[in-house]
Amino acid sequence: MALPEHGLPRDEVLRRLDEFKANDVRWREGRAFTLAYHAGDEVFEVAQAAYQRFSTENGLNTDAFPSLRRIQNDVVAIVADWLQGGADAAGFLTTGGTESLLMAVKAARERGRRERNIALPNVVLPTSAHAAFEKGCYYFGLESRRVPVRDDWRADADAMADAIDDNTVLVVASAPQYPQGVIDPVADVAALAAERDINCHVDACMGGVTLTYLARLGHDIPPWNFAVPGVTSISVDLHKFGYTAKGASVIVHRDKRLRAYQTFVTDNWLGGVYGSSAMLGTKSGGPWAAAWAVLQHLGDDGYLRVTASARRATEELAAAIAAMPELALRAEPDAMLLAVGATDPARLDVFAVADELWKRGWYVDRQGPPPSLHFTVNAVHDGLIPAFVADLRAAVAAVLASADKGEQGAYGTVE
Repeated sequence: MALPEHGLPRDEVLRRLDEFKANDVRWREGRAFTLAYHAGDEVFEVAQAAYQRFSTENGLNTDAFPSLRRIQNDVVAIVADWLQGGADAAGFLTTGGTESLLMAVKAARERGRRERNIALPNVVLPTSAHAAFEKGCYYFGLESRRVPVRDDWRADADAMADAIDDNTVLVVASAPQYPQGVIDPVADVAALAAERDINCHVDACMGGVTLTYLARLGHDIPPWNFAVPGVTSISVDLHKFGYTAKGASVIVHRDKRLRAYQTFVTDNWLGGVYGSSAMLGTKSGGPWAAAWAVLQHLGDDGYLRVTASARRATEELAAAIAAMPELALRAEPDAMLLAVGATDPARLDVFAVADELWKRGWYVDRQGPPPSLHFTVNAVHDGLIPAFVADLRAAVAAVLASADKGEQGAYGTVE
């Protein structure tokens, strides 16, 4: 596409953008079980309005924009309180879970270098830990030591202990892990870190909001946050179950000393002192403002309400799938994530089921090994599960009749 010779009118530009979206999944109608989260039009509109007010403000330098310093401090303080961080907890906003996890890896590497002079650092993590840890190891030059999970898909702390050596700078647990939606034994993993005085990061990008409120709602949630000795940092995505605009995540460290290893400062150029809290330099204030606005708008009772809605829909979907003889849950959901496989993979290709669901307007993630469909259930799905289950049954029947095969596709794309 070439740049137009003459600028187009505003309405024409926006009309064309609307046309581009014609084939996108209708996530505001609850048709996506991945990628987008919706707590209703009012919450969405609050986020959009706040985003617009701060979209051009720049979080690179909060001396120029003290409003953004205030917003970041407020948001981090709320999240740290959710995590039982205490008075010493400190953190930063990032653009998403990937950047938060990259910063956890970077901080561990820097601590290992400065405190123990480690030149060849490694990270010990279960095979279920998010791919962004792999990305962080690749970017920052650490060895990734993946350890198989237990039969229940949770991290195997004993096997992780065997993989640790004097060059290990970080161990990882997830609450919950993404692929099967179960919570790792955080206390056992964190104990490995505490014994060796190294970092332990808990990836709570999916659970940092929901586990906090599920516990408040009476659900039995195992220890997972800063109340666990040995946990040094936790990541929480607000643009997921916080229902704020993309991209807003928070990484919280147990104290400012540990947070300092995340930052970068240099004066080795002709432009003066340059400091940054995470990967980006320039960063729009829009996501920060949207996060602050939605937190204020929903409030404590609002998060109790949307968490209850999402969990209700999750339990309804899990029960319906468990009642279908052709499908099997990989694990009972600890939060709002479900993974589903075929009871007889030779007869039923679950990726072909995903193709049939997409024909009916539903988008679900595909993953493996083992081949599975993945569902991220959020507040928008409350009340929609019967309609989805009806289409899921029809999709399964269609694939059994046709014996079609599907493709796994990709969790994230590069084109």
